[in-house]
Amino acid sequence: MLKNLDESTDLEVWRYAKIHGFAIVTKDSDFNDLAIYRGTPPKIIWIKLGNCKVDAIATVLRENYESIVEFLEDDVSAILEI
Repeated sequence: MLKNLDESTDLEVWRYAKIHGFAIVTKDSDFNDLAIYRGTPPKIIWIKLGNCKVDAIATVLRENYESIVEFLEDDVSAILEI
């Protein structure tokens, strides 16, 4: 079982997402590196906004909903940069 996310290593989050069929939404480039090194699953949605509030991230995710759905259904792509 996964500890609180703020107490988990990137690799623990990666493994948990892989086992449970989740994608990872992150602002952390380390998950990009894991995707390149380990492949998929899980898929990575990399938010490249810099310092911002959660509301800004939620807005970006809503604005890119269709692209995100296409990405998640694509069997080839591992990383979506937004």
